[in-house]
Amino acid sequence: MTSVSDARAKRPSVLVTKPMLAPLPPAGTTRILGIDPGSLKVGIAVIEKRGNQLTCRSAETLRLAGATLSERLLHLHTHLTATCAAWRPQQAAIEALFHHRNADSALKLGHARGVALLVLAQQAIPTSTYEPSVVKKAVTGYGGATKDQVRAAVRTLLGVREALALDSSDALAIAICHAHQHPALPRPLL
Repeated sequence: MTSVSDARAKRPSVLVTKPMLAPLPPAGTTRILGIDPGSLKVGIAVIEKRGNQLTCRSAETLRLAGATLSERLLHLHTHLTATCAAWRPQQAAIEALFHHRNADSALKLGHARGVALLVLAQQAIPTSTYEPSVVKKAVTGYGGATKDQVRAAVRTLLGVREALALDSSDALAIAICHAHQHPALPRPLL
């Protein structure tokens, strides 16, 4: 029989550092968290919208630690909770599930997406969901754009000079899509 302390000892160590607390955005600015869910890697990004101006505050690709799906989901929960506490986003956007040919992959992606939605609900952050084609169209003008085209458009729209991993640029694209699509936010001038 395994005791509780033995079971805890077998869990992967999830390093939880005290996040630096970002100041609240100035009046008239909305901070948006974008999430590109995955079962091995998750794109997480924070942008701010003030009028028609979008600014990148944070973009990362989180490689989920753990040998099992449950351990990776725990890591995702812990990290997203810390991210929300540090950045205090006012709104969030997450990519919708799309059809997979592999049912096992779709199920794992659904679990990761569920954990992200749980964290956002626990933090009382209003969350919107966007289809991948809607996200691509919002940033490139074409719903069938490639990941590289999305990344190039994101870098241009946000003035990001650094290289971006695909998961990070996807999370930024989701946040940008929300900034342009959400009815409560001012629309960009065309």
